[in-house]
Amino acid sequence: MLIQLGRQWVTCITKRESTPDLQRVSTPDERIAQSLTSRRKSCYTFSVSEKLIHEIIPVGMLQCNCSILGDPETHEAIVVDPGDEVERILEILRAQQLNLRAIVSTHTHIDHVGGLARLHAATQAPVLIHEADLELYRHLDMQAQFLGMRTPESMLIEDFVKEGDSVRWGGYSARVIHTPGHTPGSISLLVEKERESEQRYVDRLKPQSAKASAEAHLRAHLQENAAVVAPSRKGELAPGRLVSGDTLFQGSIGRTDLWGGSMKDILSSIREKLLALPDETLVIPGHGENTSIGAERAQNPYLR
Repeated sequence: MLIQLGRQWVTCITKRESTPDLQRVSTPDERIAQSLTSRRKSCYTFSVSEKLIHEIIPVGMLQCNCSILGDPETHEAIVVDPGDEVERILEILRAQQLNLRAIVSTHTHIDHVGGLARLHAATQAPVLIHEADLELYRHLDMQAQFLGMRTPESMLIEDFVKEGDSVRWGGYSARVIHTPGHTPGSISLLVEKERESEQRYVDRLKPQSAKASAEAHLRAHLQENAAVVAPSRKGELAPGRLVSGDTLFQGSIGRTDLWGGSMKDILSSIREKLLALPDETLVIPGHGENTSIGAERAQNPYLR
């Protein structure tokens, strides 16, 4: 399947049969979780916002969408949510001749951080999470027991991001949006084009209110599109992109019945922060297919 977004999209998808149901489910949150366990072997490669490399590979038992974002000019990259299959991630980095600048986890559920320590060991790239999810990361053994799987390697994490920080690589950055609800430290990442190259891999920002932060994200998005015009097939401005972790999915939201989850918080995060972004913003969720802010605003049953 070929999709054009901005100047170019190339998408390759190979699907395999779904795994049997892990258990019979009855609650809405359980149905959400089960709908995300479809075993899909996919690789999306696309180039938008001029030259950004963005490969998405579903990894591990629960097929977490791992994002590899790179700048082909500087050969710097970040990896978001390396849940498993680290050698596969490293192969892509080598094939694209990318040097890993940072590793970011949108939250610390085991399916998003299972390969984190191994990827860090292989690349020595710094690991970034929101500090509110550190306690959850320290209990990977309990998470593994819950899923009936082997406990993955873990590591000491001492570097944290917060609302308004930006993770940088080459000529690009990912603005951190704190979106608690699925977990206390869940974050989403708004990918932006940098106007000037920075040496730091994280740009720290003083905390803001939720409303002020949402307005800042919107202003930054509009400024980026005004500065970097990448026409779509219809001549419109290329949409921004949001890596939403397990906060917002196509037609659904993240489950809130696990440790630290809150339905009130996740709805607030989505409505006050994510829905403040333009409708055309592309959403890359932590599992499943891509969507857009506009589509979820109009069709997501949890947001009506």
